[in-house]
Amino acid sequence: MEGTDVPMAVPTAVPALATEPRFAQRLRQCLEQERLLDGRYGLQRVPGGRVAVPVLPDKLSQLCLPAEVPCELLGIQDPVPSRAARRRSPAQRLREELRRLLGAGWSGELERDVPHAWQRHGDLVLLSEDSFTAEPWERLGSALWETVAKALGARRVARRGRVMPDGMRSPRVTLLLGQHGWVEHVDNGIRYTFDVTKCMFSPGNITEKLRVASLPCSGEVVVDLYAGIGYFTLPFLVHAGAAFVHACEWNSHAVEALHRSLVLNGVRDRCHIHSGDSRQLHPLPSALVPAASPPLHSVPSCIPSPPLCPQLQLRDVADRVNLGLIPSSEEGWPVACRVLKKATGGVLHIHHNVETRPVPAMPQSAVLLAEQGSPEAASPGGEAQHPAQHSGEETLGARLRPEWQSWAEGTATRIQGLLAELHGRPWRSSVLHIEPVKSYAPHVHHLVLDLECRPVLPV
Repeated sequence: MEGTDVPMAVPTAVPALATEPRFAQRLRQCLEQERLLDGRYGLQRVPGGRVAVPVLPDKLSQLCLPAEVPCELLGIQDPVPSRAARRRSPAQRLREELRRLLGAGWSGELERDVPHAWQRHGDLVLLSEDSFTAEPWERLGSALWETVAKALGARRVARRGRVMPDGMRSPRVTLLLGQHGWVEHVDNGIRYTFDVTKCMFSPGNITEKLRVASLPCSGEVVVDLYAGIGYFTLPFLVHAGAAFVHACEWNSHAVEALHRSLVLNGVRDRCHIHSGDSRQLHPLPSALVPAASPPLHSVPSCIPSPPLCPQLQLRDVADRVNLGLIPSSEEGWPVACRVLKKATGGVLHIHHNVETRPVPAMPQSAVLLAEQGSPEAASPGGEAQHPAQHSGEETLGARLRPEWQSWAEGTATRIQGLLAELHGRPWRSSVLHIEPVKSYAPHVHHLVLDLECRPVLPV
């Protein structure tokens, strides 16, 4: 491009050339032909009735425009994304920004090291532990994380590591950009706040949180033995209508997060937080201490217990008890029995990881029959009709694996024995529902057993 040099001012944001509206399209075409146009942003009006055309920051020294196109270099504080940029996925934007940052240093190896997915909590992006591990990234320093934040529309960036085996599922999270790790996350209309460097947030539990929110808990007292940051405490209070929740938690960072979230959601007055190890009560009869060997089909825990804390003083208060600890909540079963109302009993929600044998492949003939279906199973349009998904024995039986049923029945027998020993009279326990939450590992499923426990009344 031949012509006069553009007068240079120091741009404060996205550099752009401002010109009269009648010259805007010609200017854009000139910049595009010379590969100087910044396609991330569109043309936009600026004060003085002019139109600003964005230019690539690293091409400013090459600007030389025809004299008949008067323009001035300035900085746009709030650039408008172009239509093409708005159509790009966040992952595409991230790669393009990183490619621009690295220039000739970009390679296929680095591209494979860029994440395709991440967790987002407000203005903080939480990257997986296997992202940006190649050595060239380290040389970029803070410029890398500033570029990542800009591409993803964030202000803070963190990267998670493996969960620490400390009994509290404490995260190993490194804050890469920003001053603190406190975030807010909204699920089903509930506001959760926590420090990502101190506490975990498990998106895989969303189905169980939604189910808890739909439980009929109006007027009930609930004990949440492993409350964490309030995964289930808050749905019980905000949506399920529980009159009061006793939330027990041993991680001091989670206790602080739970307190803040209760205040945020306006339910602090209906919850008491018991800080400490909820598994510790006054000494129990030997028969109430869980057996050393795990029950059938369960996955043994290799996580050490946390240090002992002050004993939980609750007794005979709960209509419902939530035991949301995996891989096993078994050490809390005696405590759950003690806090359950001895006159009326209630419902236990028992979380556990259960090992499941691989399902054998169906014979080819069976597959063909299943694909063909039957006249009764088809609608007039030829689409298979599936039964509605309701909780209950029919649907439950269709979904159950034999190992799940065996674990549920064994757990019901154990709990029934614990209650009978504790209160010196017979109790009955009934399996209401088995809920598969998620696949925890190959052939291991995170399940929740809803177990109704009632004292047997004398005839």
